[in-house]
Amino acid sequence: MSGTAATENLPVGIDERRELFTKMVESRLFEEEAERQYKAAKIGGYCHLSSGQEAATVGSVAALEDDDYLVTGYRCHGFALARGIPPGEVMAELFGRQDGCAHGRGGSMHLLDVKRRFYGGWGIVAGQLPIATGLALGLVRQSEPQAVLCELGEGAVNMGAWHESLNLAAVWNLPVVFLVINNIYGMGTSVDRASAEPEVFRRAAAYRMTGERVDGNDVDEVLEASHRLLAEAREERRPAVLEALTYRHRGHSVADAGLAYRSREEVTHWREESDPIRRQREILLEAGISENDLRAVEEAARKTTLEAVAFADSSPEPPVDRLATGMYAPGSAGQFERMRPGSAFGEEALTFDAGLGQ
Repeated sequence: MSGTAATENLPVGIDERRELFTKMVESRLFEEEAERQYKAAKIGGYCHLSSGQEAATVGSVAALEDDDYLVTGYRCHGFALARGIPPGEVMAELFGRQDGCAHGRGGSMHLLDVKRRFYGGWGIVAGQLPIATGLALGLVRQSEPQAVLCELGEGAVNMGAWHESLNLAAVWNLPVVFLVINNIYGMGTSVDRASAEPEVFRRAAAYRMTGERVDGNDVDEVLEASHRLLAEAREERRPAVLEALTYRHRGHSVADAGLAYRSREEVTHWREESDPIRRQREILLEAGISENDLRAVEEAARKTTLEAVAFADSSPEPPVDRLATGMYAPGSAGQFERMRPGSAFGEEALTFDAGLGQ
């Protein structure tokens, strides 16, 4: 069967499908390498991987237009890559280096690229929801036609910011889609134990907005629903909740083995039955793409990942005396006038006492 004939009934064309597959593979290999670099002490702080969630990540971002806005929680590496931030800049940010996409100031949980309208990367659970709602309000106030995609985990739906943000989005008819990545566990607690209504999309009804659930391991379902709901947000100023049911292969963070609250059998089942990359690989093979072509995609992604590590390793560390740069808006008056680059108390440079801590 020729590739053209095999893809006539597919939701997306073969070229787009291959691109989606490529981005998913790049994300998976990047996360695997990030874990290695974290364990090698090249990455500090926290590091949350999205291995297993590639279809939900790549599919939703593919539905965005270039001038739409993207706001996410702290499991954000895959979103940054899908949005087009070069892997080297993302890895450099994880390393805390100057050439990182947030200039080494954000790290794993606070990725940022304003020119691509990616506004984080937020470390506080549900802290990104009011930000996304405010961005959507700004679009309405300025009569701009774009929409906002706000990603969160299912654990964030029990926070007050969820209720406040959805209420205001509905009352003010804001162009924002709340994408709930439901990977079944909020840290180590299953959604069934933490939520009175574990089917998160149903909560949208309380705010009289659209709520849908899709198979978050099926990139076609995610892409179709995201594309449709974002179009409604842009054209009709209609907010929505989209729940993508998926599963993370790793623990909550690199420091979590992920086996204290779930069995090895459960993890193996999800890996073997619902791995989003494996599913797309099989579809591409059936569509006429050769095994050699797919291996070439994987090898290219592996090379790109290793180049990202080399780029991050060679990037300089940010100068300490610029630690507070950018914390206050230019022209801030009153109490902010005295703030200098190095310190909130007027010193021009930060200094360290080698004897501290001894």
